Amino acid sequence: MGSVIKHVVIVGGGSAGWLTAGVIAAEHRPNSATGFRVTLIESPDVKTIGVGEGTWPTMRDTLRNMGASETRFLRECDASFKQGSKFVKWVNGDDGDYYYHPFVLPSGYNETNLVAEWQRRHAGVPFADLVSFQPHLCEQGKAPKQKTTPEFAAVANYAYHLDAGKFGQFLQKHCIENLGVTHVLDHVRGISSAQNGDIESLQTDKHGELEGDLFIDCTGFAAVLIGQHYDVPFISRKNVLFNDTALAVQVPYPDDNSPIASHTISTAQAAGWVWDIGLPTRRGIGHVYSSSHTSDAEAESALRTYIEQTTSGNAGEVGAPRKIAFNPGHREKFWHRNCVAVGISAGFIEPLEASALALIELSAAMIRDEMPATRDVMDIAARRFNERFRYRWDRVIDFLKLHYILSKRTDSDFWKDNRRAETIPERLQELMEVWRYQPPSHNDFYQIQEVFPSASYQYVLYGMGFKPEERATQRASDDDGRATGFLQESANLTRKMLGALPSNRELINQVKSHGLHKI
Repeated sequence: MGSVIKHVVIVGGGSAGWLTAGVIAAEHRPNSATGFRVTLIESPDVKTIGVGEGTWPTMRDTLRNMGASETRFLRECDASFKQGSKFVKWVNGDDGDYYYHPFVLPSGYNETNLVAEWQRRHAGVPFADLVSFQPHLCEQGKAPKQKTTPEFAAVANYAYHLDAGKFGQFLQKHCIENLGVTHVLDHVRGISSAQNGDIESLQTDKHGELEGDLFIDCTGFAAVLIGQHYDVPFISRKNVLFNDTALAVQVPYPDDNSPIASHTISTAQAAGWVWDIGLPTRRGIGHVYSSSHTSDAEAESALRTYIEQTTSGNAGEVGAPRKIAFNPGHREKFWHRNCVAVGISAGFIEPLEASALALIELSAAMIRDEMPATRDVMDIAARRFNERFRYRWDRVIDFLKLHYILSKRTDSDFWKDNRRAETIPERLQELMEVWRYQPPSHNDFYQIQEVFPSASYQYVLYGMGFKPEERATQRASDDDGRATGFLQESANLTRKMLGALPSNRELINQVKSHGLHKI
């Protein structure tokens, strides 16, 4: 039968460690009659990276399943509502060059081919603006729900922008006080191995030997367990996605009533792009770029130019940016023996489309759902985990690369190099051939829990100006009249919601003063 799995030890805190602890503990109830325990050990001196300020809508379910309060989360994490991403100057760099990737599915997405109708009768209208009400909500700074909508419920699908440092503290408090997670503040000085090669225990300064059955590595770039101890190879994907450096700053609002953007703004630059995230008390702005295509000084100059253009010339008030260098890629495998890597220790790709926290959620959820009962079945769980997450990392890389290969920008080698065939994954090249004649669909992405649904590919593909070609074998559903009805439905919803929803700032102020209704 093998040894029973009773003690999960998570090494490292921050968003990765505490999210993983909370997801597992909410399901498996530490310190109950079963004797199951979850311990998180973190160094009192090591600071977390703390730049992941965007989530996916999945975070609502994650927090709700952990028993967290959305009101408290919004207040304590300086969080705001996010309804998608706006991509500016990615197509050709001209003024007026922008499109949206919203979180709401196109109206009638699962019923008919909206792309054919869009091309036939509405090609002059941006695809997302035609098939979804959400880009219009974002453009006008609207919130995704009304003041009376309960916690975690939505009128329009939404995620969050948040302060990553405060988020880790919020999760820590919730896990310790409400979920029975044991918190150990100590330095890990060594790792003891069992005869079979498993990790048997951690050697600490003040707590002696800390034994466990399953160890989860959330130690970030250090990758203390999966990298330093087990030496699991790291696969760089810099040959596909070139960005390897980020400069991050915090920018104050002019006043307390300044609008809060309802979306992440991603603005293309000569050798990368600038993110702009609106929190209630500040903006988080950063430039992610390829060090092979520009210098740090040039990148900082581009960042400050962006800030000046979007803050009425207040860039001088912003301090020196924090530099974060990274090698885009992931481990060859993520679960080795009785150790599984979650978060940056497993891998890191540039922050485009905010996949970092989502991959942590997905990792924690799979560990939770397939928690091995004994050591004998752990290798099966590990193999399944590795297969699933190698697929997921590949799909993240494909989706991010899609943004670059569709650009028509010719102002720098960065954009030209991104379109070179040898930098495009083979599967993505095949899909681009298929999509010349038919839109992305469920047939292209067949896993139950895809990282990005086919609708996301449609938003980016057609937002970037991709024009499908006519085919002789048109589907009957392409011209059955249903698409017209769904497009009208989208227009009706747009008018209704613009008139009924408060601004993002108004709803955040309501949460701060009165909170949201409990479900």
